[in-house]
Amino acid sequence: MIPKHLGLDNAIRIKIVRFNIFESYFKGKAEYKDNEYTINIQNERRGKVVRLPFSLPNKNKLLVRLSGPGGMSVEDYLPFKGESEWIELDSTPITFYMADHQDQFDLLEIL
Repeated sequence: MIPKHLGLDNAIRIKIVRFNIFESYFKGKAEYKDNEYTINIQNERRGKVVRLPFSLPNKNKLLVRLSGPGGMSVEDYLPFKGESEWIELDSTPITFYMADHQDQFDLLEIL
């Protein structure tokens, strides 16, 4: 059980539908509130970044966690850089971990 004081009860939970691996990034589909979005995860060529297809009031740095069955997860703190048509994550630790666990993620949480 996660303590409420961590604010995790307000987490945005996005269902991962699939990921495809490309030369240096991952692209796939995700579902949030009955809408399907393209999701792109890559290393930090532009620095650490999270962009979402919706706004977040007063959010600077967000904890972004990808997880799957059996407790497997990877997370990073990323600065929110505004809205985009896609879900965009630029994080080298997440990208490298995904290279070994591509098909094992089913949830993206943004806290």
